Amino acid sequence: MRLCPFPVLQLFLLVVIVNCAASVNAKDKVWVFVGTYTNGGSEGIYVLQLDLQTGRLEKKSVVASENPSFVAIRPDGNFVYAVNEVSNFGGEKAGAVSAFAFDRKTATLKLLNQQSSGGAGPCHLVVDKTGSCVVVANYGGGSVASLKIRKDGRLSKPVSFIQHEGSSVNVQRQEGPHGHSINIDGGNRFAVAADLGLDKLLTYRVDVRKASLTAHPQGGASVTPGSGPRHFAFHPNGRNAYVINELLRTVSVFDWDGSTGKLTETQTLSTLPAGTTPIGSTAEIQVHPAGKFVYGSNRGHDSIVVYSVDQETGRLAWVENEPTGGKTPRNFGIDPTGKFLLAANQTTNNIVVFQIDQKTGELASTGNEIEIPTPVCVKMMTADR
Repeated sequence: MRLCPFPVLQLFLLVVIVNCAASVNAKDKVWVFVGTYTNGGSEGIYVLQLDLQTGRLEKKSVVASENPSFVAIRPDGNFVYAVNEVSNFGGEKAGAVSAFAFDRKTATLKLLNQQSSGGAGPCHLVVDKTGSCVVVANYGGGSVASLKIRKDGRLSKPVSFIQHEGSSVNVQRQEGPHGHSINIDGGNRFAVAADLGLDKLLTYRVDVRKASLTAHPQGGASVTPGSGPRHFAFHPNGRNAYVINELLRTVSVFDWDGSTGKLTETQTLSTLPAGTTPIGSTAEIQVHPAGKFVYGSNRGHDSIVVYSVDQETGRLAWVENEPTGGKTPRNFGIDPTGKFLLAANQTTNNIVVFQIDQKTGELASTGNEIEIPTPVCVKMMTADR
């Protein structure tokens, strides 16, 4: 009797080799979710895959959705959420938030449900660290809201809705409140909303168990009148934060107190090279995963500004402005490993892949890019998640 037939052994070894290869390949890949505007040739949210060895992007699928201009991934990677940037949903002056299940095997998104965002023109959202709730900023409505994530990934109706009030000095853009982003701090205790219309950063307490937001007047901050704060990012050190100001093309640096929710401004600097004639507006800001660099996008100048971060103070120093290889870089994403930056050029319908110098933060084009209609948001997670 043969206890270990050779063909069986071959089959066993083949299975081991295939499984090991799949594991290695998964670690070398990153899922990319691209939000778009659908008033042109776009169909909705595009699912791509980024090869961490080559920087190559591959299109996998697309799911139909109306103006899914910003997306967020639940920490477990099983669900993706998107704002639907519209002014009317369900017969009300409001936009929507959509929930999708993500199937890694087929690389597809499946719509689970939609709920009102509470206000018109939602443009930004994030998921809390426990995956219990979504918070959303409404640009057109000038408000913020929170929705509970149920166990099956579906969304509840808004649990909290807070209307902003006031205006600022730019009569064309700041005639009223315009909530442009909302972000939750690393401690999962506070959310900071950047309101372009008010020139303010507004702080809220977050109760993830209830999925609720509560105004926190002791926190927050104001920026220089006419700045137009747009997007906001916490530093991974938990002590600093940054806001990119759309109208004045600047970045403001803050000390962040995670115990009190207080922001204290320490620096403001231009997003353009010294001596450059002011042009266009800014859009996105992100901190590199290692915390050594901050990046911001300039529309009109069509560049990514790179800053180095002082690790003691959080203050910034200009490094370079790198052309994005297209027009109107509405957004960009940095992959979770910190190796690549993907610049989404809204007007030229392309996403360009840049490699990040881990010592200087400088960007170098990889020569890789992909055509995506009207890309306006790029979010990523590792494929082995």
